[in-house]
Amino acid sequence: MDTHPLPAVAERTRVHDPRLAAHWRLALAAITPGARLLFSDAASAAAPMLADHFYGEMLDDPRAARFLSPDQVRDRLKPSLQRWLLELLGAGPDDVDAVAATQETVGLVHARIGIPVDLVGRGARLLKGELQAAIRKAGAAGHADAVIEAIVGVDALIDLALEAMTRAYDISREQAGTIDASYRLFSLIQNVGTERERQRALLLAWENTLLYALSLEQPPAAAPLLLSRSEFGLWFTHKGMASFGETPETRRVAELVEAVDTGLRDGLPQAGNPALRRALVDETRAVVAAIRNLLTMMFDGIGDLESGRDALTRLLNRRFLPTVLRREIQLQANTGRTFAVLMIDLDHFKVINDSHGHEVGDRALQQVAALLVQNTRGSDYLFRYGGEEFVVVLGSVGASEALAIAEGLRSCVAGAPVALSDGETLMLTASIGLALQDGHPDYERILARADAAMYAAKRNGRNRVVVATDDLPEPPGVVQLRQR
Repeated sequence: MDTHPLPAVAERTRVHDPRLAAHWRLALAAITPGARLLFSDAASAAAPMLADHFYGEMLDDPRAARFLSPDQVRDRLKPSLQRWLLELLGAGPDDVDAVAATQETVGLVHARIGIPVDLVGRGARLLKGELQAAIRKAGAAGHADAVIEAIVGVDALIDLALEAMTRAYDISREQAGTIDASYRLFSLIQNVGTERERQRALLLAWENTLLYALSLEQPPAAAPLLLSRSEFGLWFTHKGMASFGETPETRRVAELVEAVDTGLRDGLPQAGNPALRRALVDETRAVVAAIRNLLTMMFDGIGDLESGRDALTRLLNRRFLPTVLRREIQLQANTGRTFAVLMIDLDHFKVINDSHGHEVGDRALQQVAALLVQNTRGSDYLFRYGGEEFVVVLGSVGASEALAIAEGLRSCVAGAPVALSDGETLMLTASIGLALQDGHPDYERILARADAAMYAAKRNGRNRVVVATDDLPEPPGVVQLRQR
């Protein structure tokens, strides 16, 4: 257990758990002075032996040995383990926050270098076993109760330390997974330069809309003007944050967007006063300028990354759908914003391939993909799910808005026939299943509900939208979505 702090720990998401600290203080309060003295003396006397035994066992394990070298163990890790043990067992109630922070640092280090968490658990078990033996040896004859109390106290303190380490480890690994997902999700921005200018233009358009509204004698209500609800705000919430990840820049943009919205909510009711109106304009424009500068910095940092796109339609492929849905579920849990999934299947597509050939089928898929791009919002995610199926993830929508979007897409597909080489046209229609997120944490549930609704649309005559309900039967021949 290496307790040397990481240089960047202060910049990481804080992992301190006040509930754990409270339990730690209760555990310390339950240990009598006699028991504390017994296990502290035993640990001090046995610390070198404990370190030798601990790292001897670890170096014998091939998985652990790849993280260690004999020189590193001798010169740094054994002394570090002894200090860690004595600090843990010697801490009082006033030291809990500092000791807990040390365990969090250890957990972050273990996560950063990829030590399997079961090896950390094994190390804790080994230490507890050797400490129990040392306490029994140090205990005076006739003082069995004190020995038992000391052993119980040591077990509790090591368990608390392990809990703090594991929590930090899990948070760090989750953050690493988010960063990996963000790396892949850069594929959402197919042309960096074009996307950057598009978002800057959307931000400018929102600013101009706000300035026009503030030029009226009676400015409108704040809700329609909020930056978070604008095209730019929705893109940033659902795609920008996912693509760029948790960085100081994205966190700052989120803070500034919230500051703008708060200023509008507080300032618009008083905007009839010309002086207050000018102050609101100046403050808002200054904040928007800062957002624009941060946006430029974020886009400038993008390199050439894996596309993750379907080769035929240039939509996202299904590989990243779980990542997107997990993030939307988390976003809903944090903000209350509902999202929806559309499962879209082209009707009679096998007949199209059989009658007109796969080239026409491919052209139909490309046309539908283009229609999806043209008739959804910049904050929505578009996937080719497989074959003739598409998935659309609609962020920050209610039931009526999601249904209107789905009906619009169905109408667009039906109203845009595919041109054939002989001058004829081929009509297309689509069956669409719509599922609103119901608060369930498993993303497969909303996919299954959208899938069931899509099959219901097929059964009910095709070329229609069906909204998922709990009583819909499973699609025929359904398999586990994770295996599809």
